[in-house]
Amino acid sequence: MTEKIVSLLPSATEIVCALGLEDRLVGRSHECDFPLTVASLPACTSARFATDGNSREIDTHVNDLVANALSLYSVDAERLAEMSPDLIVTQSQCEVCAVSLADVRTAVSECLGTSAKVVSLDAVDLNGILDDIRTVAEAAGAVSRADSVVDGLRERIDRIRADVDGRPRPRVLAVEWLDPPMSAGNWVPDLIEAAGGECLHARSGEHSGRLGWHEVEALDPDVIVLMPCGFDMARTRQELRVLETGGVWSRLRAVRENAVFVTDGNQYFNRPGPRIVDSIEILREIINPNSGPAPRFRDSGWSPA
Repeated sequence: MTEKIVSLLPSATEIVCALGLEDRLVGRSHECDFPLTVASLPACTSARFATDGNSREIDTHVNDLVANALSLYSVDAERLAEMSPDLIVTQSQCEVCAVSLADVRTAVSECLGTSAKVVSLDAVDLNGILDDIRTVAEAAGAVSRADSVVDGLRERIDRIRADVDGRPRPRVLAVEWLDPPMSAGNWVPDLIEAAGGECLHARSGEHSGRLGWHEVEALDPDVIVLMPCGFDMARTRQELRVLETGGVWSRLRAVRENAVFVTDGNQYFNRPGPRIVDSIEILREIINPNSGPAPRFRDSGWSPA
């Protein structure tokens, strides 16, 4: 079994811990914060742009770096060398969300040579997330532990599907970024479907895309769920006013009928790890509130806007 693991992705850190391997973690990314006990581990990455600005400012910084072919995050190669890990878990799905696979490989070749195995996760849908759990388990030499974790998650998904079976399916728009607006793609359409809704604008397995307010008006969703990547509920609430500037917002059915919801996009929807099933439960509580047990995530994972 792998003795020392470095996780450079919050969801990967959660996967490692769900597999019962937290005691083997020796390093993390600067964004890894769950479970809370990983906060004591040294961070091996940092962002090259200001993450405390508003949505528009962050989008501008990111686009400027990308336009100049610069990486959004840096890897601390010296710190990696000090840790001398056997396994490094990173991702290749989105260079905006975490350190790129290319940068990790460069750092590893510079400081570790061939002594560390690099595993890259690339899930783009719900099944891919569950497959990634098995991938990490296999790389860590803990294959037997994956079955109970994945089977448990699938059982929870099946229970949610059974709860909403036969009920009306509200038309749901999931918003991953506020300014400029983007719809939430990748696995989010799968989450909405499992929770009993019909996803608008985005398709499973396809990356999130820009969204014009004229498109939103034409779609006129029954429910709008705000889940900005990297933002918690408090930070999202600070930017709600940007939604009202185009004149379309007040005309939307979901706005008129108080069916707009703020979620913790940072902790849940944008982390392709074990808590993605919590995200399905949050959506069930929002769009099918009377279809199952009493809400568990009200106020901690979601609330009316």
